[in-house]
Amino acid sequence: MAVDFTIDQMKSTDWGQVRDIFAEGIETGSASFETSPPSWEQWDKAHLPFCRLVARCEGCVVGWAALTPTSARPAYAGVAEASLYIANDYRRKGVGQALLSALVRESEAHGIWTLQAVVFAENAPSLALLEKLDYRVVGRRERIAKLNGAWRDTILLERRSSVVGVN
Repeated sequence: MAVDFTIDQMKSTDWGQVRDIFAEGIETGSASFETSPPSWEQWDKAHLPFCRLVARCEGCVVGWAALTPTSARPAYAGVAEASLYIANDYRRKGVGQALLSALVRESEAHGIWTLQAVVFAENAPSLALLEKLDYRVVGRRERIAKLNGAWRDTILLERRSSVVGVN
C-alpha cells in the first residue's frame, strides 16, 4: 500500500529522525556493518554535501538517501556509493524506490556517472529494488567483514549513468 510523501533536501535539523531510521536499519542486522549510528558530525563529514535526500510523510522523515565518495582520487570524482534507509513502518510502500530514483536524478545533476551500492547477500528486497532501478551486480565479496562476530558476504552493484560521462 503506497503512502503520500514528499522528497526534499535533508537539513541538519533532520538528523535526529535520520539517525533513528539508520538505527532501525542497523537493528535488522541486514543493512549495515555499523553497530550504532554515528554522530551528526561524523555522518556529515563522511557524506557528499549534495544528494542528501529525505522522504517526509505528514512532516516526519520516513526515509533518507545520501552519497559517500568512493575515493579521494580526482579520477573517481564521478563515482559515489548510495545509501538508502527507510523507517520500518514505511518499507515496501514506494518510499525507497522514489528516494533512490530521486537520488539518481540529483546525482546526475551533480556530475556523478557511477553509483555503487553494497548490500548484504541475503538482503533480497534491497537487491531487487536496486536491480529494478538499473543497478547491475558486479560481484560477490565473500567474507568481506565481520558483523557481531560473524563473517558476512556482500553484493557489489553499480549503476552507470546514461547521461553523465557518456563521451
